[in-house]
Amino acid sequence: MIDEKYSINELVDIAEGSDLEKIMKKFSTRMQLYSGGIKEIRTKLEILDEEFKSKFSYNPIHNIESRLKSMSSIVQKIKSKGLEISIDSITENITDIAGIRVICNYIDDIYRVAEMLTVQDDITVLQMRDYIKNPKSSGYKSLHLIVEVPVFLSTGPVPMPVEIQIRTIAMDFWASLEHKLKYKNSNMVDDDLHERLKKCADEISAIDYEMQDIHNTINSRNKSE
Repeated sequence: MIDEKYSINELVDIAEGSDLEKIMKKFSTRMQLYSGGIKEIRTKLEILDEEFKSKFSYNPIHNIESRLKSMSSIVQKIKSKGLEISIDSITENITDIAGIRVICNYIDDIYRVAEMLTVQDDITVLQMRDYIKNPKSSGYKSLHLIVEVPVFLSTGPVPMPVEIQIRTIAMDFWASLEHKLKYKNSNMVDDDLHERLKKCADEISAIDYEMQDIHNTINSRNKSE
């Protein structure tokens, strides 16, 4: 639905001379489709997790979170890109309006979950960015996917983009705290603090790989018994 913090003036700008009530209704409908895309992907992930648990007595997914970007955030992002503020422009250029974050137990689980999801016939991968093998300079790690999934309406399926971030518990711990620190205190995070945050990311990553190795060792021992 339309964000209540979204100003009337901004809505008029988006309307581009059209009737304001119609433009709000059109975008409200679009947002419902994005919400449907989240539900479709979330259901697929939950089913895959349950199937994996049934077959191997183990859940690769620790937690699933989802969010629908607010209208004010959408407008802010489209403006930051220097693009026209219109429904068509938003639809074509903003691919993370519908977002899902998948928290996995181990690094191997990230790629396992991504593969199980993306091989499905009705999923189209539009973009993949591997910030685990190629971390950001800040130390941020996560696997980012933008996929297209059909949302089934009475008139037929409508393909909708959904951004999926898949990361470990440790990666999520660092990313969440780093975001809060920089979001609220951006002017206070100097080069020294950036370096300290990067060091924390490296140390957390080392723990991630060590926990993965311990997990693999235990599995190997169980199979040999």
